[in-house]
Amino acid sequence: MDKYNSRETIKRTSFLSTFFSTTKDGKKKLSIRAKRWIVVISVHLLFFLSFAIDIQTLEGTLNGSRFLGFHLIDPFTTLEMFMAEHHLHINIIIGVSTITIFYLLVGGRSYCAWVCPYGILSEIGEKWHNTLVAKKIIKDRKFDHRIKYFFWAIFLILAFTSGYLVFETFSVVGILSRAIAYGWSLSLVWVLIVFAFEVFFARRAWCTYICPIGATYGMIGKVSALRIEWNDNCDHCMVCSDVCFENQVLEITKAKYDKQREEEGITHEYITGADCTLCGRCIDVCHEDALNFDFRLKSLV
Repeated sequence: MDKYNSRETIKRTSFLSTFFSTTKDGKKKLSIRAKRWIVVISVHLLFFLSFAIDIQTLEGTLNGSRFLGFHLIDPFTTLEMFMAEHHLHINIIIGVSTITIFYLLVGGRSYCAWVCPYGILSEIGEKWHNTLVAKKIIKDRKFDHRIKYFFWAIFLILAFTSGYLVFETFSVVGILSRAIAYGWSLSLVWVLIVFAFEVFFARRAWCTYICPIGATYGMIGKVSALRIEWNDNCDHCMVCSDVCFENQVLEITKAKYDKQREEEGITHEYITGADCTLCGRCIDVCHEDALNFDFRLKSLV
C-alpha cells in the first residue's frame, strides 16, 4: 500500500497489500497492521506453547495468566468476580493492578488491536463485509456505539445476581483464548455465529456494540499515556476515518474545526476517545503523516 502516491483505502485495496507500506523514498516495509498481527499471534503462541510443551512463559488465558511468574488478571473479569463473590483474593488484586498500570501506559483499548485474538478474525470479517456491501449484496448497518456500556452493566448485574461469570459463557474472546491454549471445543460454534453476523449483518458488531472487555479497557484508555497525535499537516481527506475501526474517535480530523484551532493556535491534538484501539490503521494510510503515535508523558521522561 503506497499512501504517498495512492488514495486507496483499506476498503478498496487488496487485503494482502495492507500488510506492507511504502516509504516516501519508495522502500517497502511492514505496515502497522502487519506488526499488530505478529504481536497477537506471538502472544497466543506463547499461551499455546506454555501449555503444550510446558515452557512456563505465558501460562493461562486472557482472563487470568502468569507471565514469567507474575500474575495478570483481566480488569473486566476482576469486576465480574467481585460482583459474583463480593471479595477479591490478593493474587487477583496484584494481577489486575499490574495489567491496569501497563495499559495506563500503552493505551487502554490497545488490548483490542494488539492482544485480542478475535480482533484478527474481525478484521477478516470486516473485509468480507465491505466486499459484500460494495457489490450491493448486503447493506451496511450501524448502531449507536454507546450501547456497549449497556451490555457492560447488564453482564455485571448478572454476575451480581447469579453469583456466576455469565459473560464468560458468551465471550468470543475467552472462548478463543481457551481454545488456543487448551484445544478446541463446541463453543467455537458460537464464535463462528458471531463472525457470520459481522460478515453478513453489521461490521465489527462484537467489538463495537457488545464487548464489555473492550469497554473496560476504553475507560482506562481515556487517561493512558500512549495516544494517536494529530497535527495540522492534515488536509482532511478523511481516508483515516474510512479505515478506522471506531471512526467516531477521529472527529478532530474534520475541516470544520480548523477555524477554531487557528484562533486558538492549536497545531497538535491527541485523539483521546475511549474507543480508539491504537490499531495504527489511520497512520498506515495518512499521506500527509498527520497522525502518529505519541507518548503524552515524554516531557517527564
